[in-house]
Amino acid sequence: MLKASLWAGAGYFCCMAIAHFFGLTYAVLFVYYDVPFYAYQDKIISFAVVAYICLFVNAARHAEAVPAALVALGVTVFGLGAVNVSDALQSVLVDKGTGLYWVQTVAIAAYEVWLVVLYRKQK
Repeated sequence: MLKASLWAGAGYFCCMAIAHFFGLTYAVLFVYYDVPFYAYQDKIISFAVVAYICLFVNAARHAEAVPAALVALGVTVFGLGAVNVSDALQSVLVDKGTGLYWVQTVAIAAYEVWLVVLYRKQK
């Protein structure tokens, strides 16, 4: 179950990288899908997401790599939460709330918890 969940994460990150590369601003693949952005930023994000793909594929293949994937995902959840409450984000939200960003952040956090539970059960 852990391996399948890690492979699912790698697949999700592949979809995210493709979406960012081509500027396909879908809420599930773009956390901040409706804020102003520059195309070059999304290209950079798409390349950076390849590191997550590699990390999750490696974790799916080698159990000793799972903790590194969990740390990376945990930092991501923390970072998204920090962005969600930041003045920088508020400055580009014109009469919009952060509700959907929080839903996506919590979904990623729930995936992290799921992976932690599966990893602990496997050990």
